[in-house]
Amino acid sequence: MARFTLPRDIYFGPGAIQELRNLKGHKKAFIVTGGHSMRRTGFLQKLEDVLKGAGLQTRIYEGVEPDPSIERVYDGAKAMREFGPDVIVAIGGGSPMDAAKAMWVFYEYPDKTFDDIKGPFTMPKLRQKAIFVGIPSTSGTASEVTAFSVITDYSTGIKYPLADFEVTPDIAVLDTDIPLTMPQTLTAHTGMDALTHAIEAYVASARSEFSDALALKAISDIFDNILDSYHGDKEARGRMHIAQCMAGMAFSNALLGISHSLAHKTGAVFHIPHGCCNAILLPFVIQYNSRVCMERYAQIARSVSLPG
Repeated sequence: MARFTLPRDIYFGPGAIQELRNLKGHKKAFIVTGGHSMRRTGFLQKLEDVLKGAGLQTRIYEGVEPDPSIERVYDGAKAMREFGPDVIVAIGGGSPMDAAKAMWVFYEYPDKTFDDIKGPFTMPKLRQKAIFVGIPSTSGTASEVTAFSVITDYSTGIKYPLADFEVTPDIAVLDTDIPLTMPQTLTAHTGMDALTHAIEAYVASARSEFSDALALKAISDIFDNILDSYHGDKEARGRMHIAQCMAGMAFSNALLGISHSLAHKTGAVFHIPHGCCNAILLPFVIQYNSRVCMERYAQIARSVSLPG
């Protein structure tokens, strides 16, 4: 038997953040975000206005750093326990969403330690206190739809990709207005991260008919739009935002490969942005893997009309 897990609801398109008015009936929302970009661009205020309009009290937890630490997770979980939310909303790039997922675990289970959950599929049953909403500001990590959370232990320099279907968000909001704010370098790095997700999912040993369809569509759309997205085309940015989500749904269920396992380790040690690290490694990994899955790579090539 196999399993395929997705968020219950995915809202997408321009202004999709307004759909969170459907949270009416909940009482408190704890908002987790990164630096200042979501506040500076006005999206944090829009989110808070929508939630308050639906009758929820809000508390904002700002300052989640890139590659969030175990200490950050514990601090955020403590703030959650003080506020007592029944909705956790993460808005921003992969780091605040990953941090919020781990905070969620320790909010609901304060006696657990990081060692208790760092092994694959070792998390306790969640949603005892809160549901989770993910709102991505970048088009790459797809943490808003995945069963993963990457947390760094800076005492050892190790990045831990926490993995469990329990941390798959309940609601994902793909507001295509938000990624229009990304600078070019971030657009390139996150786009290559998304492409790596889709390619690795398509050749993964746990792939299925469901993940294959999503992965191939994501590869095709990223191939068609990544350059225009880099150069700021509005429509291409929106299509990349959807494509990276499809790649996320694929790899969350099919899992990933050695591009990502190597990128997590080398990126942490040498401080290379994750998507950039994947872009460096991917050609070599494809060459290595082609000894056992050349036909799968050939299918990818045909899907994007590559010659050869």
